[in-house]
Amino acid sequence: MKNPAEPAIAAAPSAGALANEPVAPGVVKTTPVQIVLIVLGTIAFLYFARPVVLPILVACVAGMTLKPLIRWASYCRIPPALSAAVVISLLIAGVVMGFVQFGRPALMWVNDAPQHMTELRQRIQKLLPPGARFSEAAAAVSNLGATEEEKKVEQKIAPTVQVKDNHSSTSLINWTGLLLAGVGETLVLLYLLLASGDLFLQKLVHVMPTLSDKKRAVEISHEIQQNISNYLFSVSLINVGLGVVISGGLYFMGMPNAAMWGMFVALLNFVPYFGPVAGVLLLAGVGLLTFDTLGRGLLPPAWYLLIHLLEANLVTPVLLGRRFTLNPVVIFVSLIFWTWLWGVPGALLSVPILVSIKVICDRVPAMSSVSELLDR
Repeated sequence: MKNPAEPAIAAAPSAGALANEPVAPGVVKTTPVQIVLIVLGTIAFLYFARPVVLPILVACVAGMTLKPLIRWASYCRIPPALSAAVVISLLIAGVVMGFVQFGRPALMWVNDAPQHMTELRQRIQKLLPPGARFSEAAAAVSNLGATEEEKKVEQKIAPTVQVKDNHSSTSLINWTGLLLAGVGETLVLLYLLLASGDLFLQKLVHVMPTLSDKKRAVEISHEIQQNISNYLFSVSLINVGLGVVISGGLYFMGMPNAAMWGMFVALLNFVPYFGPVAGVLLLAGVGLLTFDTLGRGLLPPAWYLLIHLLEANLVTPVLLGRRFTLNPVVIFVSLIFWTWLWGVPGALLSVPILVSIKVICDRVPAMSSVSELLDR
């Protein structure tokens, strides 16, 4: 007589059968170790290939930002090659005019930076006498009980630090050459991207295997381009307005070179979190150097902080709306990562890169969990 449990046992697949079950075609199983190795390899590649990857990425972001202007010019029957040349020429002219207008006072401040730091320290000690008296008292306590001969011996024994700057000029020349080469590569690639129109998108669609993949590639490309263009245009407009308002307030406060400082804080405002903090510290130092009293010296950073809070909590949410509601923690982590990887250019590109990743994750069902993580 058969055992009634035998059919169930026979029907159940064994562990070996599950292990040897064939994988469906087109499905690749990736282990966690492989994922970690791929991520680390990608980070290492981006770090060491920075001179090549960074100009390409900057040109792509700038191309997506300026693409609406080229498309508008095409509606007016202007060839893309001509409109791209005009747009890039106007961009270069604007940057050069900005450097000519504000470069001279900025260079003067940079050259006199050691003197300004000394004056700032003396001004702080003057405005905060308790702190100065505390440091003097600490120095007196450290020398308490020492005779004049012992003090002279300690001064002779104290080691002197000599700063050797033999390679500073060479390093500066090399850095300037690399910067100019990177800017030249970026401008040439930007012109080619703008002048080629939608040729790159057409090539990308052509290599896609299925019709659904072609449609998805077109949708992702258009959405990334639209989102980055809207984001950078909106943020640029906001920061220009912020710089004008800050410059006007500094001018009425009596601060010299008010337009230059307004431009600086507008540029710093492109970097989330760290930029406004740097702007407050910068205006605090300049204010303490310019004005004699502590109250007037703190007016410039207070003015900037007030305008920035209004911009961050009222103007930016109204102009950007719900399209760029990214997780603030993810924005901060992305900012730290790209700043560590590529420096200041990485800090400026951190949000556009995050926006692009968010669009891709929204369109690809397999990455919906990542999209949920990036969303607010």
